[in-house]
Amino acid sequence: MTNYPLLFALMLAALPCKIQAPSALNIEDFEQYWTIESESPDYKLSFDDGCCEIISPKGLTLWRKEKMSGNVVIEYDARVMKETESDRLSDLNCFWMASDPRAESLWTNLEKRGGVFSNCATMQLYYVGYGGNSNKTTRFRRYDGNPGPAIIKEYTDPEHLLQPNRWYHIRLECKDGTVSYEINGERLFEWTDPNPLKEGWFGFRTTLSRTQIMNFRYNSVN
Repeated sequence: MTNYPLLFALMLAALPCKIQAPSALNIEDFEQYWTIESESPDYKLSFDDGCCEIISPKGLTLWRKEKMSGNVVIEYDARVMKETESDRLSDLNCFWMASDPRAESLWTNLEKRGGVFSNCATMQLYYVGYGGNSNKTTRFRRYDGNPGPAIIKEYTDPEHLLQPNRWYHIRLECKDGTVSYEINGERLFEWTDPNPLKEGWFGFRTTLSRTQIMNFRYNSVN
């Protein structure tokens, strides 16, 4: 199901205190830094020339294992593939500063959530669904551990939805209580949280799609 040649850019990451992750990783390194929460066991994960491809028949989150805290910047490149009729153009999504207020760790209820998106409502996190709902909406929400979190801001115009096979550079920032999301240099969302999430985990989130990701990195900032 899974092919693990050496990979280069997906796991490029600047860890807190400026500790640099390996630039070329094998299966052992992948398992050290990432874990998968999937609604279906039939997902496929493969690597080629620094690019990680995820084929997700149902909901899937690829979690970074390190817990982030304080002011952070997260960056990566990603695209959703649409080359055949069976490829679905939707859901280039992400969670960040995610935690489980009902548990000591994010991993405690990993199996209970089971990759099901509605189960994520029990967590605290920031979420952007870029091209969600079959590429009809781009939304920013803050989850507080309760069902039905409000939409803070939403786009529905074609300029802010997914284009097939197009690479996007995504930049997330949490700094002194203000959260922002940029894609290809455009700041789509910026919001000052009255009760900011100051620590948590990052996850790529997708469903029913074929997504490619590379050049992941994050840094603590002043």
